[in-house]
Amino acid sequence: MVNARTYPLWRELAMSEDLPKEALKTVIEALCTPATTPNGFDSQADRWREEALNAALPTLLTRTSAKRLRGRLLVHADDKTLAALAAAGTVTAADVPAILRHRRAWAGLVSALARHPGQVEAAIALLPRLSSYEVEQVVRSWDPDRYTRTEADAPAPPVPPELFDAVLEACLTPLAAYLLHPEPEEGWEAVSDFSKDWSLDLAGHSGWAMLARCPERWSELAAHPTLGAAVQHLLLDQAETQALEDSRLRAADPNGAELPADPEPALSEDLLRACLPALCLPELASLPNPRVTARRTLHHIANRVRSNPRLADLAADQLHAAADALVTRGQLLTWSDKQEGDHEFDGRVLRLAEDLALLSANPDHLAGACAQLARLDQPAVVSPKPSRTLIRVLDNTDPDHDRPARLLERHYEHRRVQALTVLVGNPHIPHTAVADVLNGLHPAELAWIAEKAGGPDWFLAAAAAIPVPEDEDDGVVRLVDDDELGKHPDPAAVLQSWLDSPATGEILSRSEVYRAVVKSRYRTLEHLRQIPADEVLARHEPDVALTILLDRCGRSTDRWEALAAAMTFDYDDEKITFGELLDSLDPASASAQTS
Repeated sequence: MVNARTYPLWRELAMSEDLPKEALKTVIEALCTPATTPNGFDSQADRWREEALNAALPTLLTRTSAKRLRGRLLVHADDKTLAALAAAGTVTAADVPAILRHRRAWAGLVSALARHPGQVEAAIALLPRLSSYEVEQVVRSWDPDRYTRTEADAPAPPVPPELFDAVLEACLTPLAAYLLHPEPEEGWEAVSDFSKDWSLDLAGHSGWAMLARCPERWSELAAHPTLGAAVQHLLLDQAETQALEDSRLRAADPNGAELPADPEPALSEDLLRACLPALCLPELASLPNPRVTARRTLHHIANRVRSNPRLADLAADQLHAAADALVTRGQLLTWSDKQEGDHEFDGRVLRLAEDLALLSANPDHLAGACAQLARLDQPAVVSPKPSRTLIRVLDNTDPDHDRPARLLERHYEHRRVQALTVLVGNPHIPHTAVADVLNGLHPAELAWIAEKAGGPDWFLAAAAAIPVPEDEDDGVVRLVDDDELGKHPDPAAVLQSWLDSPATGEILSRSEVYRAVVKSRYRTLEHLRQIPADEVLARHEPDVALTILLDRCGRSTDRWEALAAAMTFDYDDEKITFGELLDSLDPASASAQTS
């Protein structure tokens, strides 16, 4: 047992040039043996031992050639230390078996070993031992000092071409294999229909990170016999998007060069043509659950065209055929009613319309997209009750904030008419189908077209020609304060009209409506009974409910216990109204409701 106070001495011995070879084993054992006392392990002393060992480790490894002794030292070094020693040449490929006996391979070790020409093959042989997400880090971590290096320091050597190629192939191979056999993942059947989007997991791999490092080889790689399809998919999905992001970063750099007004695209026309075999995702054409996968595939193709607008002309026939096939196979224009809790329903309809506007030349399919837009719920356009703060801020920045078109955008309720505007940009769309949609639009949507929409003249003229009944207002539910309500002959009827409006069904508007009703002095118990219980009890004015509950429960222990039980609802529970809550406090009433 080594005395803890002697660890500095052992460190100096280990680093001394005069230490004889015969003493190495003893010194190594002393520094590698955990510190103990007669009472057991000594944690403080062991930290001193580790510090001494880490300081002496490079010297000891340089002087030690015996495999057993080197293994004794290597097991005590951490990953960062081992990678640094490998980069310096102190740890070599011959030490890898000893290292892997106690830990798994990591990217930093592979990079460090490959810095020495004679060890590149050994480093490449370690790539299959890395996790898929780690392989690309071999190249990314090639220069660990890139952020701390000064001008006086020597630059890092270049990545060996054979290592780069091996990492590139390793990163592209999983996607290439996936495209050959895009099969469902384990547990697929347990996933809900509209969550089964595994079929388009083309960007979750590290292949693009490697491709981005060698744009000069894109043409060659796109024609590769086994990796070409994966390369084509990645280029179509990522190249222009990455170029745009890079240009934004350069533009944000005050010291950067001025960017050209019309920068060159990332993919040349020849390279874009070389990627056309992958454009419409042919590998995914026969996936199960087509109602979901066809919709996802169509959206994926549309996003590729949005990123690479030249494709609309280069591959027009291919895109039109793919859109027709996907609509037919997925029955995408067969209307299914919105299910409760399906919060993505409107988004799917809107995306389908916008995707078909971009990809389809089929008048029937475009008319079907119009019909789906027409069947979406009307927007709930609400003008909030006056507020000193709100009015002061908005009047200074946006004096037209109360206009119907502006109110429509406030809760992002202009999406339907925005999608219609995109659809009418397709020259193949039947005008009669558009007219059918226009005739059913909310007045605020028509106002949005007049103020915000572009599009062909026939569309703008048709929207402007929609007749508005004389007794029709602008379609906005305008919440007013009590001073304004007092001027009305029946303020309670106005409050009821707010509760009856479509706004109470729209998640972003209904809370404003409920707040206005609860806070009004003209509210009645009948108004409160129609509002969800949690809105009355917790969100707005709890004291409003206090008097009602005190009067209802009184001195009845049973009613107070029933109230406590009824107020255990969670956020995701089915919403009960305040009236239902009050009725549940009366056992006779509650039993009558359940019978």
